[in-house]
Order: sequence, then C-alpha cells, then structure tokens
Amino acid sequence: MSRFFATGSDSESEESSSADEITPKAPGTTFKQSLLLSDDEEDTKRVVRSAKDKRFEELTNLIKTIRNAMKIRDMAKCLEEFEQLCRAFLKSKNIVDKEGVPPFYIRLLADLEDYLNQLWEDKEGKKKMNKNNAKALSTLRQKIRKYNRDYETEIAAYKENPQESADEEEEKEPEDSGASSESEAEDGDEGVSAKAFLKKKPEAAPEASKFLKSAKGSGDESTSSDEDDDEDWGSDTVDSGSESSDEGEGKSASLAVVFLKKTHDADKSSEKKLGKKKKPKKKERLEEEAEEEGGEEVEGGWEKVKGGVPLVKEKPKMFAKGTEINTAVVVKKLNEILQARGKKGTDRAAQIELLHALAAIAAENNLGQGILVKIKFNIIASLYDYNPNLAAFMKADMWKKCLDCIDELLDILFENNNIFIGENIAEDSENLGVSDQPFRVRGCVLTLVERMDEEFTKIMQNTDPHSQEYVDNLKDEGRVCGIIDRLLTYLENKGSTEEICRVYLRRIMHTYYKFDYKAHRRSLGLQGESKSEQDQEESEGEDSAVIMDRLCKFIYAKDRTDRIRTCAILCHIYHHALHSRWYQARDLMLMSHLQDNIQHADPPVQILYNRTMVQLGICAFRQGMIKDAHNALLDIQSSGRAKELLGQGLLMRNMQERNAEQEKIEKRRQVPFHMHINLELLECVYLVSAMLLEIPYMAAHEFDARRRMISKQFHHQLRVGERQPLLGPPESMREHVVAASKAMKMGDWRTCHSFIINEKMNSKVWDLFPETQRVREMLVRKIQEESLRTYLFTYSSVYDSISMETLSEMFELEIPTVHSIISKMIINEELMASLDQPTQTVVMHRTEPTSLQNMALQLAEKLGSLVENNERVFDLKQGVYGGYFNRDQKGSYQQKQQGYQRGGYRNQNQGNY
Repeated sequence: MSRFFATGSDSESEESSSADEITPKAPGTTFKQSLLLSDDEEDTKRVVRSAKDKRFEELTNLIKTIRNAMKIRDMAKCLEEFEQLCRAFLKSKNIVDKEGVPPFYIRLLADLEDYLNQLWEDKEGKKKMNKNNAKALSTLRQKIRKYNRDYETEIAAYKENPQESADEEEEKEPEDSGASSESEAEDGDEGVSAKAFLKKKPEAAPEASKFLKSAKGSGDESTSSDEDDDEDWGSDTVDSGSESSDEGEGKSASLAVVFLKKTHDADKSSEKKLGKKKKPKKKERLEEEAEEEGGEEVEGGWEKVKGGVPLVKEKPKMFAKGTEINTAVVVKKLNEILQARGKKGTDRAAQIELLHALAAIAAENNLGQGILVKIKFNIIASLYDYNPNLAAFMKADMWKKCLDCIDELLDILFENNNIFIGENIAEDSENLGVSDQPFRVRGCVLTLVERMDEEFTKIMQNTDPHSQEYVDNLKDEGRVCGIIDRLLTYLENKGSTEEICRVYLRRIMHTYYKFDYKAHRRSLGLQGESKSEQDQEESEGEDSAVIMDRLCKFIYAKDRTDRIRTCAILCHIYHHALHSRWYQARDLMLMSHLQDNIQHADPPVQILYNRTMVQLGICAFRQGMIKDAHNALLDIQSSGRAKELLGQGLLMRNMQERNAEQEKIEKRRQVPFHMHINLELLECVYLVSAMLLEIPYMAAHEFDARRRMISKQFHHQLRVGERQPLLGPPESMREHVVAASKAMKMGDWRTCHSFIINEKMNSKVWDLFPETQRVREMLVRKIQEESLRTYLFTYSSVYDSISMETLSEMFELEIPTVHSIISKMIINEELMASLDQPTQTVVMHRTEPTSLQNMALQLAEKLGSLVENNERVFDLKQGVYGGYFNRDQKGSYQQKQQGYQRGGYRNQNQGNY
C-alpha cells in the first residue's frame, strides 16, 4: 500500500467510508476507485493560492457586480456592492500597501463617479427613477465624492491616459487571477469526476471518457467565465506532471486524464489567443470596407448607426418634382403634416422641421403673408405640443425657438395691416391667397402669448432658484414683457375689449410685485445720481404706479368677468402696499369687499389674496399702524401654514393627506422664487406687532380671570422661552423677540430696544425694507411708548404720585408725548389717576382692588355664571323662556359689578391698542 494512503485525514476517510456504504461495490474495483479518489484528494491539497490572489479576486468579482448594476441603472444594488467593495478593500490594506492600489480599482472609482454625475444631471431620468433608486443615487454620489478624495492623484493620472491604465489592468489581470481560476476549474472538474466514479461502476474506458467529458465541460465553463485566465496553464501542467511522476505506475490512469485535460485546454487557450489577435484585424478590415463604400446604403443590408440614432441621409421632399407650388398645394401639405399631430409614434421634432421647411417654401414662392401667418401659428402650436405632459416644462432650445417665432409673427402682423386674425373665422372663410381682399386667418395670437407666459412660469418653477441657470432664465422675462407690450399695442388697435382686458392682466401680473426703485429715488430727490444715458432714459419713462393705475382702471370699467377684475384689484392693492401707499391700499381693499367672498374663488386667486393681505400688513407696520398690521397678518400666521398659503412651497406634514395627482396640481400653483415674500421677515413683523399689543394688555389685565389672548402664536413663543432650562443669549429671530418681550414687561425699554434692533436683526429683517432708517426710528418710538404704558400698569399701585418729567427722562420721550399717553389712559379708564397740571404730576387713585378682593370678584363672577346656566337649563326643561335673570336684571347686575372691576379693563374697547 502506498505511503500516501496512511497520511489521509480522518474526515477524508469518513467521507469515503460513508460513500462506500451508500453505493454498491463491484468486486475487483475497490483498489482502483480508492486509488483515483486518493489522487484527487492529493490534487486538491496541492493547489495553493496567495493572499494577494484571493483579495484581488474578491475585488474583481465585486467590481463586475457593480458594473452590471450600472448597466441596468440599479442604484440600490450599486450602493450595496460599493459598500461591500470598500470593506473588502480595507481588508486587503496590507497587500495594497506592498503592491500599490490596483489599476482596475482606480478605473472603477473614476468610471463610477463620472456615471453618477451623468445620471445626476439627467433630470428627466431622475424623475423616472423610483424612490429607492433616487435615494440610493444621492447617497452613493456623496459617498463616492468623499471616498475619491483619497485617490485624487491616481484618478487624475487614469483620466489623463485612460487607455494605458486599461491596458496595464488587462496585462495584470491574467497574471493575478490565472492561478485562482485554474484551481477553481480543477476543483470543479475533479468534484464532478469523483461523483461520477462514486455513483456508477468504474470501468476503464467509460471512466476515461466521462472524465474527459467533465473536464471538457468544466474547462469550457472556466474559459467562458473569464477570458484572460488561460495564460498560466502551461506552467501548471509541467508542475503537476513532475509531481505526479513520482507516484509510480499505479496512477497511470489518472495521469493520462490530467494530461489529456491539460492538452485539451492548452489547445483551446492557444486557439483563443489566435482569435484575439485576429479580432483587431477583422475590425480594421470592416472599417476599411466602410470607408470604401463611402456611406452608400446597400439594399437589404444593415445600416451602421451612431449611438442608436439613425443617420438622416436626405431631408424628405415636400413636393414632387415639377409640382406647381401655390396656396392650395401648400395648405394641403400643411393639413397632411397636421393630421399626424398627436398620433402615437409621430416625431414631434421632425414635424416642427417640416413646418419650418414649408414656411421657407411659401416665402420663396411669394405666396403672401396670409399663408405664412397660418404656418407660423401651427409652428408655435407644435412647439407647445412638444411636451405632451402638462407638468413638463419646455427645454431651453425650444423656448428660444418659441420666442423667436412669436416675435416673427408679431413683426408680420405689424407690417401688414390687411391681415385679420380671429378665433371666430371659420376655416372655409379663410382668405390666404394674394388678392384684393384682406387676408383672413383663423387663430388667436393672444392665446399663444398667454401660453408662452404660462410656459415661462413653468420654467421658473422647475429651475433650481439658487443656481446661475435661474438667473439666466429670469433674464428672459424682459423679452416676455416686450412681447406682451407689443401684443398690447396691437390689440389696442384691432382687438376686442375682452382681449384687451386679458392682455392688460398679463402685463399687470409682470409688474405688481416689483419695487420701482427709480420712482422711489425720484421721490427722494436723488435723480442726479444716474450717470449713463440709458439709465436716464429709463428713469424718464412712465412710473410703474402710473402704468398700474391706467391698466387696472380700464379693467375696472370694461371687464365683464369677475376673475380678471378680482386679480387686477388684488395686484393694484399689492403694488400700493409695496410702495408704502397705505391709505390707498387700505381703501381699495375695503371698497372691493373681497374678504367677504374670496373663499369661493379658485386657489390661484386665493393665493394672490393671501399675498396681498401679507403685503398690506407689512405696509401698515412700516407706517407705524401696529394694530392694523397685526390684524392683517393674524389669519396667515395663526394657521401655521404661511408657506403653503402664500404658494411658496408644500408642507411635509400634509403630504399624507394628498395623493400624487393632487401634489402635482399643488406644485403647478407655486409662485416662482423671485416673487416670494420673505417668511422670516413676515413672522418677525407679526411677532413684534403682537409684542407691542400684548405686553401692555397683559400688564393691565394681570388679575383678570377672563383675559383673552390677542395672539396665540406670540403666547406660544413666550411659553417655549419660559420652558427652556438654560437661558443663554438669544440667537434666532424668535428668541430675540421673546427676550425683548420679557424686558418690556419690566418696563425696561433700553434692553428691549437692544434685543429688537441690533446687527443680527438688522441683517435678517430690518435691512430688507426700502426705508430702513425710518422703520427703525418708528420701532424705537413705539417701544418707548408701549414700555411707558406697561410701566404705569405694572407699578401704579406702588406710587402715590409720579412726575411726568421723571417719566420723560426714564423713557426719553418729550413731556407733551408723555402727557398725551397718560391722558388717553385716564380717558379710557385704563389708569385710575388724575393729572395735576401746576406740578406736572400724575396722582394715583387707590381704587384698585387687592389680590384678595380680586379673587373674591372672580368667585362672584363664576357663581353668577353658574346660576345663570342652571336657570337656563331649568327653563328649557319647563318650556318657559326668560328665567331668573330677565334682560333688565342682567343689565343691572353687570352695571353693579363694574364698580368693583379694576378701572373697567374688562369692558374696555380693545380697538385702542
């Protein structure tokens, strides 16, 4: 018995014995079978793979998976595999430190980053992605950018010479992975042969043939799985031959098998190498043939295309040779082109090109302006139809073409007064030919311009507002307004009243939200500062206020649809408020009675109404009308949905309430970014207004059980401030207002002033107003006055009398102002005191109840209301109305009670604040 059988492991002997138990043994074959098995086991032991091979093979397998995922745009799979790849690369750090970063790894990092950037820029593709893929794309993009910072030099080197890097990788791959793939193939072959021998009776000839078949099969698999793994077969053959020759004549069968397998695969690999060499020559030959043909198309053959786009050999001919081109023929051709419009499979871009070509033919043959106008109408309509989806916006090139076409159309209409266009002209009654009669064309240029304006809004809605692209797109607004102005001039001469109202509204919608700096500077007397002639010409032009006034008044007088008039009124109020014309804006709002029925209007009009009310409130604040400002902003701010109500974005918390379709509709209603109202400024104005009203009111009604809130949001902010365990210096705008409120409660106006007006608040809020300094001065004045009122309410019980001069010095107010404030408080019965004129002092009257008396009053009130409720319930059960307290008794009860109230605060008119 051979010495090799004695050294076999326990596990191997157990496996062989179990196999022997299962399969029936044929007499006389035991030795041969065990001989072959032992040989196989020796082969498996003999295969040794280096750590480098193992690690690099693991990396290449992961890279293949990533590349496959890239092909099918499976970002989730890419992300998962990339994370695994990073972990595997970390494991092989020791090998990488010795050998250097493998080129195939650098190549993947570079390719993956380029691929992700390309996907990121493809906005259409991103929209089509599902949620998981889109999320994985953004995560992977961030990870790869961060990861690639460590390999910037290697990636740069690869990008400079990608071909060399790829060639190096191809050279290294066979050397690194050859041995490992061979061992896999051998393992596979021998595993199959062992099973074959175990299952069936071993006979010499069939065994050899089966072994050959399995070897051939597994060889095919190994070669097909990895093309470059065949270069090291020869050396392995020599090694295995030399090792197996020592084992004696008993193993000749297995030696033959191994030898046959190696020669077979070696032949195959040599054939493959030859094939590889032949391939480039074949490619060169094909290219030469293509050059010789010169792009000529062979009938019934294949056509070579680039990037999946078929090569257009010639433009399709419009008319057959020798056809007389007249108006009737062109109209017929036009109708043929238009019949394909909207059908499935129609190439919209090609259709637009055909219409342009038709327009050129009509112009060449001097068929008159009528047919040209009709073709232009259809070209513009086709440009609008290029995106069949309503939510999609026009691409930049299509948008430029559209503007050019509308300009050309308006040029033709201005140059030719004998062209009449209208929607009411039937196609039968059109006159497109050159004749004595004027041209009559069916169409509406106003509808085209309105659609153009809507497309412009969609472009602005779908562009990132913080990018340069948004600024570039916004520059087109000048051109859009120019087209609207030209159309306005045209329709004033030839259009109906209804059409004029519609185009006026378009012009108003592009003007109402813009602050007229030139008019503002003129009003301040700074005209001489504009240096350039262009600036002087512009400043000499009509003020936006005059334009708005003229356009809106025409609509008020002539319009017969409520919607256009409502929009015009709201825009007019907004424009007045923006330019601090508070009284005109307020009067127009009150006269219009829009607040009564605005809830029945459509959502875009409601958004415009909300924007107008907000602007009105901000205007009132700038003018020092604190109460009016608070009332105007109350509805918007108390809802907690200011962003949504102003059409400046969707709230995430309401996403569950609406489906995808409703969300699309909501997004289409959003206001473009350049028309937004600053939400932080809006909230600050509201909170400061609430502070100036609420703090004196809270001081006056300190012991009132039925004290009502003027502003819930302001009280909420105060409660949030009180709940904070550690009070540091204020940081956010809200914290500044809360800190100022606490200071005002104590009558400390200087601290309050320092919290409201400082560098941080100036940069965030106050510097955004046109007349910044005037607003700050107004605020300081209001803070001083309200702090004085709060001080008197809080500390009046401490004083017997107080000098007005002392109050004037404390709050840095003039004595007449202090006198005026105190007089108002006494007249309104807010302060129980009298003025001593000779000594200029305020003498307090001790009529305020003590805290015990206040509690007794509260108890009396509650008992009275309880009795009243019981009587009412009793009367309802008995069916008798009136009750214990009739109206006279109720009135007398309340009158008696007033004598005990603190200065009659509970029944005061809140309009005084």
